Amino acid sequence: MRSATSKLLTLLLAWAAADIFRRLHIPVPWMLGPLLATALATLAGLPTRSSLRLRNGGQWVMGASLGLYFTPAIVAQLGALWWAVLAAVAWSLALGMVYGYWLYRSCAGRLHGVHDAALRPSAYFAGAIGAASEMTLLAEKEGARTDLVAASHSLRMLIVVLVMPFGMLLAKSWWNLEVVSLAPLASAPFTLTGAAWLALLTVAGGLALHVLRLPNPWFLGPLLVAITLAATETAPVAVPTLLSNAAQLVIGVSLGVRFSPQFLHTAPRWLARVALGTAGLIAACAAFGVLLAWATGLHPATAILGTAPGGMTEMSITAKALQLGVPVVTALQVTRLVAVLVLVRPAYWLWATRLHAGMHSRQS
Repeated sequence: MRSATSKLLTLLLAWAAADIFRRLHIPVPWMLGPLLATALATLAGLPTRSSLRLRNGGQWVMGASLGLYFTPAIVAQLGALWWAVLAAVAWSLALGMVYGYWLYRSCAGRLHGVHDAALRPSAYFAGAIGAASEMTLLAEKEGARTDLVAASHSLRMLIVVLVMPFGMLLAKSWWNLEVVSLAPLASAPFTLTGAAWLALLTVAGGLALHVLRLPNPWFLGPLLVAITLAATETAPVAVPTLLSNAAQLVIGVSLGVRFSPQFLHTAPRWLARVALGTAGLIAACAAFGVLLAWATGLHPATAILGTAPGGMTEMSITAKALQLGVPVVTALQVTRLVAVLVLVRPAYWLWATRLHAGMHSRQS
């Protein structure tokens, strides 16, 4: 009973914050308002709670909504950009390794109770640009301090999610951008039958990936189903804006509740370095995005958001809210996630071997 009350009060707080942000014309209000309000309340020690079922439901709605942008024309455009997608993946892996090395060198011997054998994998997987939960699980298999890895990803996510919407607004003004997202949603009129079919098909996609134990099943499953429907022009209906806003709200809450009072006591030096490093990541990814835009002809704002070191769902939501090339941003973020999950652990073995060899050469 107490848990249900806490969840309800948290949702009411999140809704109030979202409404205030909307009235103030702050970008992405339905995610940023709940995220900030919940994070501050949680840090203040209030008993905020997030519902896992609602979070999964929010990811399901956003996956279905974003997938409907992938019309045949957009799919053809993305097919021509395959080399840019691969370049973005290689960049993310390389940048994560460099960031992990910097994090290790700046914290080695300076964190009380953290031995070097645990710091190496902790720094590497904390620096990897991938899903937080999956990076934490992989780090645990390599003997890392999972609390450090989880805290670093949470803090980086918070910073990126707060910075990117405002940065993209500035980018839109700087480049005199009105709308980049040229892909319309499903044009079929809203009907209960169409909504039921869309819900049934996308839920089936989420369940399939959940059974296969693939990462982010409730986002990727509905996304893949919706992409198929949009690409074949068989989408029965578009996702209502009200439902999309509610999904952003519960996703914002799920991010905000991570910041408990204990979070601030997680190796302050480590968190300070993560915050500083995140600023560097954002700047480096923005520079790469501008270069990618120059090479591909994409709008710089779209390329920057597509290569941003944030969460796949959150960056896609930002693209949708600001109308910044949703299909391109989503494709870049999804491909990077899958590639990083597959390659990050083998890359760690190479990274750790070279780091160990470099340390021995300096000692000798």
